[in-house]
Amino acid sequence: MTTKEFVKNLKLEKDSLLKEFTNIESQTDVQKLIQSMKLNEEQSEKLKQVLNSILRDTFYTILLGLDGCAAIGNYQQLYEIKDENGNLISGEIDGYAYEYFHEME
Repeated sequence: MTTKEFVKNLKLEKDSLLKEFTNIESQTDVQKLIQSMKLNEEQSEKLKQVLNSILRDTFYTILLGLDGCAAIGNYQQLYEIKDENGNLISGEIDGYAYEYFHEME
């Protein structure tokens, strides 16, 4: 797996979570809480935007943290990430993360 594929897959995961959280047929705890709020259509759309921003910022920050460009907790350091074939993934994450989580958003 390449660094670009790694970041792209995390973006796909973020999008999948957002879809699952906002799908009224979903049985996730998040969707159950949303349903209990009894929001109108406009409020539901605003909440979807909030959830999208939360997920985007969380995934983006974790990716930058893994690449040593931001702290994870109290530590800022570069983590070495390899796929199961030993291919190095870390080191170029920040550029792809910006592309997928901000430019393509």
